[in-house]
Amino acid sequence: MIIELVKGDITKINADAIVNAANSSLLGGGGVDGAIHRVGGTKILEECRAIRNRQGKCNTGEAVVTTGGNLPAQYVIHTVGPVWNNDGEKCSKLLSSCYINALQLAEDLGLRTIAFPNISTGIYKFPKELAGKIAVDEVRKFKSDTIKKVIFVCFDDENEDIYQKLLK
Repeated sequence: MIIELVKGDITKINADAIVNAANSSLLGGGGVDGAIHRVGGTKILEECRAIRNRQGKCNTGEAVVTTGGNLPAQYVIHTVGPVWNNDGEKCSKLLSSCYINALQLAEDLGLRTIAFPNISTGIYKFPKELAGKIAVDEVRKFKSDTIKKVIFVCFDDENEDIYQKLLK
């Protein structure tokens, strides 16, 4: 599996799936979530509503999938990252689950490329270095028959620097 690092806007990434750092309501929000819903259009929101009507909210660490709407990606994998509460062990396990469950969904769909944002490091205040380490570790550990490339998409210089060091 090739791991690539890109600084930019995940809504412009050409991959089979992009991952959305969603909130449990699945109805859009700020940051990456808001951007994906704005660019992806109403089709994503309609599918998120249908998922909610079927299963209720999406719990922290879980992942669900919708089409990509107007995005270049065919799918959006929505995962709910943990809000940092200084319980490092619990938060780290939940963040690991986000990456594992998103990768497993991509594998189940037979996808070849998946792009991740920096889950939980914005308004959820997860320490960026720890979040990056978890992301890179989980991707490196994941064994896939179909996923050929994982792209980490960093929106800011700080996350890009962290991932560059982790990927050396």
